[in-house]
Amino acid sequence: MKAIGVEDYGPVEKLVPKLLPDPSGPDGRDLLVRIVLTEKSVRIEACSVNPVDTKVRAGKYDDYPDYYVNVPRPFQICGFDAAGTVIAVGPDCELFKKGDDVYYSGSPIRQGSNAEYQVVDERSVGHKPQNLDWTQAAVMPLTYVTAYEALVERLEIRKGERAALLIINGAGGVGSVAIQIARRVLKLPVVIATASRPNTTEWAKKMGATHVINHKEDLEKQINALGLNVPLRYIFITHTTDQYMEVCGRIAAPFGKVCSIVQGQALMYGSKFMAKSLSFIWCLLGTKPYYQVDVESHYKILEELTDLIESGKIKCHLTRRLRLTLDGLREGHRLIEEGGVIGKIGLGVGEHGIGEAFT
Repeated sequence: MKAIGVEDYGPVEKLVPKLLPDPSGPDGRDLLVRIVLTEKSVRIEACSVNPVDTKVRAGKYDDYPDYYVNVPRPFQICGFDAAGTVIAVGPDCELFKKGDDVYYSGSPIRQGSNAEYQVVDERSVGHKPQNLDWTQAAVMPLTYVTAYEALVERLEIRKGERAALLIINGAGGVGSVAIQIARRVLKLPVVIATASRPNTTEWAKKMGATHVINHKEDLEKQINALGLNVPLRYIFITHTTDQYMEVCGRIAAPFGKVCSIVQGQALMYGSKFMAKSLSFIWCLLGTKPYYQVDVESHYKILEELTDLIESGKIKCHLTRRLRLTLDGLREGHRLIEEGGVIGKIGLGVGEHGIGEAFT
């Protein structure tokens, strides 16, 4: 099969194509999907590119201290989420059959989705929404499951709760779906997003934010100016954790919760975290598959997401389409590293662009 990955970690030019043997199996509860590579046999039609992909490629991914000890070597196929068709199932599979169209975000320490085929655990897979094309479907799993786990499982926001949520960086991939979950699934009355440019401000409003403030200006002053009639009980950080810890302590309501998906020191001493009895919580999508804990929850989250997308309650946040080629993947990595990406970048075998796609 064709695949794109890294032998030597470093700049984007380190992404290289390689012909590899087709995955064997699948065994146990794995699926073989034709796309790139996952934990089941699946034919991959599309994948996406995320900030974590660029960190992995650069050799700088630090969410797990032993990450690079556990990943496939000497050639690591990059990529996390994807969409494709199941072409084979393991003997113990219960949730999917050959021919099913699926989408998912695979294990952080198995071969990734930038390939023709991927083997992926069926418990991290969902049935593809029928009203999305391949590229649209491929951009949804990683960001949605991350946002869902942060808001529902880590922050434990209750549906219909009379409280406010602040999402720092509301126009990014995770922020875009977190706004939608907060407003359309959890029914929060106040969802504040941060953005710093006219186009990102409009995007956050389009996603459903009730208020948008500028993260490059005084957050406390802007929050106070809103005159909220519900407490700011929850804060979700999706960008540069350490920059916001002190101000989070000032603006969060007593007994509030702050959750981040971005590695940092998260220093709280000298802030108001203790005085207000605030909680700080990390959220990492890969924790469950990495440690094999509650692994079937991702299947359940994605199945619910499929229903929400097909009913029109959750909208796809794809904003840029690239062809699934070496050139397309390198371009996706460059765009993310340059910063300022709104929503998600998706790559599909059927998209326009230069180079030979995985066909």
